[in-house]
Amino acid sequence: MRRLLTGLTVTLLLLLNTLTLIGPLLLIALGKFLLPGQALKAASSRGVMWLAETWAELNKLIFASLLPTQWDIRGSAELRQTTSYLVISNHQSWVDIPALIQAFNRKTPYFKFFLKQQLIWVPLLGLAFWALDYPFMKRYSKAFLAKHPQLKGQDLAITKRACEKFKALPVTVVNYLEGTRFTPAKHAQQGSPYSYLLKPKAGGVAFVLAALGEQVDAVLDVTVVYPSTRIPGFWDLISGQVPRVIVDIQTRELDPALWQGDYQNDPVFRQFVQNWVTQLWQDKDARIAQIRAEIET
Repeated sequence: MRRLLTGLTVTLLLLLNTLTLIGPLLLIALGKFLLPGQALKAASSRGVMWLAETWAELNKLIFASLLPTQWDIRGSAELRQTTSYLVISNHQSWVDIPALIQAFNRKTPYFKFFLKQQLIWVPLLGLAFWALDYPFMKRYSKAFLAKHPQLKGQDLAITKRACEKFKALPVTVVNYLEGTRFTPAKHAQQGSPYSYLLKPKAGGVAFVLAALGEQVDAVLDVTVVYPSTRIPGFWDLISGQVPRVIVDIQTRELDPALWQGDYQNDPVFRQFVQNWVTQLWQDKDARIAQIRAEIET
């Protein structure tokens, strides 16, 4: 009963926070389209980001007040809000999103996700994602593209258009290289060579780097670890059943060569980026093993 009451209370407060701030956020977002001049449009964008950060900060306050979860954030001391970052993280649960908020809100520029197109129809949140300039991606299977070759490259075009909007202000772009949440079943189905990760996809990060280039100052290599025996869901978190979440942040410099080629049409460059991603993922898998060994001792 206590878990149920905690979960319902947290849900109500999160909803109240969202309903209170979504109206002002959408109103200010309209300024990006209606106000004349780039200075006023940029001011509107900053206002939208400030409200989003306030929403996230209030959510953190709700969690801190009602939940026992300890957020063990490591490696965030040198982060700045004036710098653009590319966040590359493993992905296991919807709890990963609050974990990123705990780690980065008001420490880096407010983060942007590349979202599935269907999420624009989620009540309230879809409008908020639109106001925040989150890019909506429509992914096509290889079989579909074989029948409709004219749609090939659409994801790259969408990525480039979205990143053009990011150039006016510092930004934190989040990329989940696995493309989906980790489960033991998916891990087995893939035959993944990693102990704790699914196979990474290099195309998404290559497109972001191609579009943003020199604007990105560093990669934040984020590793989220849940010390419990199973991966928790969002209800587990808001009902008080997640005692601890570890968020390990490694700041990595970017080799300019990573965005100075044609990923789609140059096989040598494509292999170069894939090798970089493979090494990143091998290091991350080893990092998870190290963190888990520390937990168990």
